[in-house]
Amino acid sequence: MKRLILVLAVCSLTISAMAHVTVKAEISDVQMLIGQQVKLLLTVSAETGQRVVMPEFQPRQMLMPGVEVLRMSNTDTVSNTERLELKREYTLTAFEDTVYLLPPLSVMVDDKAYQTKELALNVLTVPVDTAHPEQFCGPADVQDNPYQWSDYKYIVWCSLLLLLLLPFLFYLVVRLHDNKPVFSRIMFIKRTPPHQRALKEIEKIKSEQMTMAEDQKAYYTRLTDALRKYLAERFGFNALEMTTPEIVAKLQQEEDQSKVEELKELFETADMVKFAKFSAMIDENDRNLANAVAFINQTKKDETETVEKVQPQLTDVQKRSQKARNILLVVIWVAALAIVGVLAYIVWQLVELFG
Repeated sequence: MKRLILVLAVCSLTISAMAHVTVKAEISDVQMLIGQQVKLLLTVSAETGQRVVMPEFQPRQMLMPGVEVLRMSNTDTVSNTERLELKREYTLTAFEDTVYLLPPLSVMVDDKAYQTKELALNVLTVPVDTAHPEQFCGPADVQDNPYQWSDYKYIVWCSLLLLLLLPFLFYLVVRLHDNKPVFSRIMFIKRTPPHQRALKEIEKIKSEQMTMAEDQKAYYTRLTDALRKYLAERFGFNALEMTTPEIVAKLQQEEDQSKVEELKELFETADMVKFAKFSAMIDENDRNLANAVAFINQTKKDETETVEKVQPQLTDVQKRSQKARNILLVVIWVAALAIVGVLAYIVWQLVELFG
C-alpha cells in the first residue's frame, strides 16, 4: 500500500511539473492552392516570470524545403498573477502541389527547449481542363467607371479656396507696395581718418609723376584739393570754399607760424599756376609736395580706420507704421505658403485621380 501511494505521488508530481509549460501549434487550413497563404499559430503557456524565447524567421526564410515563412507577427502576451500566455502568428506559402509535413517549432523556456507537434499541409494545384480551353475567358478590358462626387470634392473645395486666396494675396501685396519699405536698412560705413585719405591721394599724384608733367595746373589743383579736404575735416572749417589768405588766417589760429608758412607758400604757388599762368620748376613742385606731406604728418590725429554701424532713427509714428508693415509682411508670407500648399494638394489629387 505504501509503495502504491509513493508511485502515485511521483506520477502526480511529474504530471504537475510537465503542466507548467505547454506549447501548441495550429494551422488555419490543412490544405491550400499553390501560392496561397496559411497562418501557423504558435501558443506558449508558462508560469509568470519564466523567460520565453519564440522562434524567429526572416522574411522569405524557408521553414522547410518548399515552404516559406513570408512574415511573422509580434508576440501577443496575456498574463495574470500565475500564468503567462504568448501567441505568435507565422504566414506560410508554398508553390509545389504536394503534402508537406511541417517540422516541430522549438520554444526556449528558461533555457529549456519545448517542441510542438508536426503538422501536415496539403498544397493543391489549380485544375485545368485542357480539353475545353474555350471555357476560359481572357483578361477583361479596362472599364471606365463613372466618377463620384467623393472622388473630386476635395479638389473642388481646394480650388475655391485658391480662388479666394489669390485675390487676397494680391490685395496685400498692393497695400505693401504703396507704402515705404518694410525694413529699415542698417548700413556699415567704413571711416578712414582724414590724414590717411589725404596721404593716399598725394601718393597717387606722386605715382603718376605729375610733378614732372607739363600740365602743372592739374597737378596743383589735385594737390590743393587733397589739402583742402584734409583741412576741412581736421580743423573743422570749410576750406573748400575759402581763399588762400582765409585758409592761412584760420591756420594761424590753430598751428604755429613755421608750419603755416610752408603751406602758405604752396597755396600761393598753386594760385599763380592756376590763375596767373605761372610755371614752377620741377624741384619746386617736389618741395611743395613734400611740404604738404610734412604738414599732414605734423598736424594729424592718432586715428585708425573704423567701421561704423549707421541705423536710421525712426519716430514713434514711423515705428508704429513699421510694426504694422511687419505684421502685413508675415500675413503675406503665410498666405503665399497656403496657396503653394493648396496648389500642390490639387495637383497631387489630380494625378491620383487621372494618372
